[in-house]
Amino acid sequence: MDTLALNKTYLSGSPFPHIVIDNLFDATLIAQVENEISNFTDWDGEKQFHGSVKKRYCGTPRKLPASSRNLIQTLNEPDFLRLLEGMTGIPHLIPDPYLEGGGFHSIGSGGFLKIHADFNWHAKLQLHRRVNVLLYLNSNWKEEWGGHLELWDADMTHCAKRIAPTFNRLAVFSTTDTSFHGHPDPIQCPQEIRRNSIALYYYTTDRPDSEVKRGRSIQTDYRARANENFPN
Repeated sequence: MDTLALNKTYLSGSPFPHIVIDNLFDATLIAQVENEISNFTDWDGEKQFHGSVKKRYCGTPRKLPASSRNLIQTLNEPDFLRLLEGMTGIPHLIPDPYLEGGGFHSIGSGGFLKIHADFNWHAKLQLHRRVNVLLYLNSNWKEEWGGHLELWDADMTHCAKRIAPTFNRLAVFSTTDTSFHGHPDPIQCPQEIRRNSIALYYYTTDRPDSEVKRGRSIQTDYRARANENFPN
């Protein structure tokens, strides 16, 4: 792939650097992974609080089915790391073998993930979180179901970009203390359908001071929109 062109697109992304790439991976492989997550039952847990509802997650590598585990391994190997580095312009990226906060994500009808900035520090690895990679696994996803990934400006005044979570769609964006994102409105899909994805995060040993507003943090920073109120 032309990494110079990808980097130009990535850096020009608004409201913060990002890119969306469709069909980067073999469709047969992604269909296998989609089937695995659709039938997965050994979840680490399910979130039910003001920031996230009906979100199942599994970041335990040994639990993941074979095709999914192999895909994640591929995305942690040098070829993909070099692609990410060229795309983002961030050198020396390091994958996370612990899948802290990552792995399988699955959200059911009525579920949501409020707008937030992610934790910026991996305590076990002692590394700075720099890049989010989200791979969507939803064949025949309908626009009216919602569930779009929303990218919000640093002042939380408006949503600048909406990305539908369609099959074999890769969303990549820089992780900073103002890269606010989420899918904050309840999903309107049928009860038997879930919004499925794989999330992977990449790290470096240092980062620009301009990206950090709250110091090293292992907490997610949830933000209310103008019409919302969160518990104290």
